Amino acid sequence: MRILMTGGTGLIGRALCELWTSHGHELLVLSRHPERVAGRCFGARGLSMLQELDDIGPVDAVVNLAGAPIADKPWSASRRDLLWQSRIDSTRRLVQWIAQQPRRPALLLSASAVGWYGNAGERVLNEASSPGSVDFGTQLCEAWELEALQATTSGTRVVRLRIAPVLAPGAGLLARLRTPYRLGLGGRMGNGRQWMPWIHQQDLIRMVDWLLQNPSCEGVYNACAPEPVRQATFAKALAHAWHRPALLSTPAWVLRAALGEMSVLLLSSQCLRPHRAMNAGFSFDYPAIDLAVTNLIKPQS
Repeated sequence: MRILMTGGTGLIGRALCELWTSHGHELLVLSRHPERVAGRCFGARGLSMLQELDDIGPVDAVVNLAGAPIADKPWSASRRDLLWQSRIDSTRRLVQWIAQQPRRPALLLSASAVGWYGNAGERVLNEASSPGSVDFGTQLCEAWELEALQATTSGTRVVRLRIAPVLAPGAGLLARLRTPYRLGLGGRMGNGRQWMPWIHQQDLIRMVDWLLQNPSCEGVYNACAPEPVRQATFAKALAHAWHRPALLSTPAWVLRAALGEMSVLLLSSQCLRPHRAMNAGFSFDYPAIDLAVTNLIKPQS
């Protein structure tokens, strides 16, 4: 299978490249720095623009993971523009390219995020649920998904994957939290009672591959573990794995003052379940937070 990827040099993209290359698939990665792709994405070929595919031939699937990191910097006006352009504008160009192909890809799997659900409080959520309170992250995800959905008019199967915070060894969220927790500065955010969806990297990679291989799967899928936890429980699990206390707490007003609207990433509550994937037969290797962090965090790390 020939697979075109955007965002292929990121955490998830690199893991997918390694998996799919080992399965014998041909990987093409669209990147602003195509010369770096071979060194970062095992077995993949870098492309600087979609037009280069004219000399390569049709692709069987498109996996759209592109998007500037949402939590790296506060959401200033310029940062919002970058987040919007790197998701909505890039997805629109990709969908337009799909529509122009004489042989269109069978699948567009496009990333989204659990931010689509906003702050839903204590409601138990699945893919059929409506959003709670609406913020910039909610609007961003909604517009992102609507652009991807346009590919259905070209006869392409579209999967929109709402991804929870990803737990990966030595990278991503765990890498950011390692230093404060190792210094004994980890703990509760706000009151700690907000529900926090999450997913082990291995389960996310397996789910993406499973969706690629199952042509009956289309529409929205929640990429989150089946057992969401309260934020305070998550903090205790990390502290236990790193053999540190989790006694400190950061009041919600401090987070709002420091981060502005971006504080919703830490304070919103989403009791989210991956109903569609589980009902279709997908099983998780790491359904519980204690099992996940024990696997990911080694005593010496």
